[in-house]
Amino acid sequence: MDELNIIKRDGRKLTSEEQYLVRESAVRMCCELGHSKLDAALALGVTRQSVGTWVAMYEEFGWDGLKLGRRGRRPGEQAKLKNHQCATIVKLITDNTPDQLKLPFVLWTAAAVRDLINVRFEVFLPLRTMRKYLRRWNFTPQKPIRKAWQQSSAQVRRWLEETYPEIARRAKARGASIYWVDETGVTNQANSQKGYAPRGKTPILKQNGTKRKVNMISGVTNRGDVRFMCYTSSMTQSKFILFLSKLLKSNEGPVVVITDNLSVHHGKRVAQWVMDQGDRIELEFIPGYSPELNADEYLNRDLKKNVNSKKTPDTVSEVKANVISFMRSIQQQPSRVLKYFTGRHIYYASECI
Repeated sequence: MDELNIIKRDGRKLTSEEQYLVRESAVRMCCELGHSKLDAALALGVTRQSVGTWVAMYEEFGWDGLKLGRRGRRPGEQAKLKNHQCATIVKLITDNTPDQLKLPFVLWTAAAVRDLINVRFEVFLPLRTMRKYLRRWNFTPQKPIRKAWQQSSAQVRRWLEETYPEIARRAKARGASIYWVDETGVTNQANSQKGYAPRGKTPILKQNGTKRKVNMISGVTNRGDVRFMCYTSSMTQSKFILFLSKLLKSNEGPVVVITDNLSVHHGKRVAQWVMDQGDRIELEFIPGYSPELNADEYLNRDLKKNVNSKKTPDTVSEVKANVISFMRSIQQQPSRVLKYFTGRHIYYASECI
């Protein structure tokens, strides 16, 4: 018996083709060459019972009877969650946030979904298994879009459906250019690029540990035009008026400026200056707490990601030089600016007037 155990084959380690050849050889030895089932079993390293089964299959179904069926577990076999349970969880995490279901999570992480399943069905899944379920349900980990709770969905809807279309209609009738305007700050530490390095050896980006900052106000149009102005300290009404006056000088026709609700933008001096310009300039404001509706926000992201990609600045003057260099480069790439308007939240403003 010890010798028999040594020469036995483990069929699980054989391919389907190899297993079929073993079955065929056993049948030929018994049915064509006249060997006993025990002799065939000893020669092929299998059990006599297996040889008997294969011979019976051959006698009833012919050679097709020896073909192997599908190997391994069937889809869903031995799954801890039933199909109806999966459907319930998918609907819950699609239509609700964790806090709405009284779970202590802000987003649907694998741990959050696992806890939901445990609460609903008393089934506990390891995180690795939970992630497999999420992939099977076509859920992927994604960086969330940040929205202030103060944002009014009604005001956003009115802006998209009524206010902005009316602004665009008036601008088109007057031959005015629409500029989306916003302010931002850039530091010597701004850089979100990635660099290649050997696996396990993270590259080191050396920079000044003291933060140096330059502020910038800019405006973009959905035709690819860009205007900008750097400044120090905080934005004031005087600086905002200066930028608006530069916009007027750089455009032959009227200008419509769409910006956010920074208090400076609503200042009395600004309002009086705009009124003094007659019909040359119009100032409009997007709904509060809705930066995603301002196309210039996408320019700001591009700026902060790439402004220091070629040189890491140490001083304020070097930061400013990087900003000016980057912005002048952007001014020569209208196609790059137009891509800012392809985002799903700003696409409403992509149609040229």
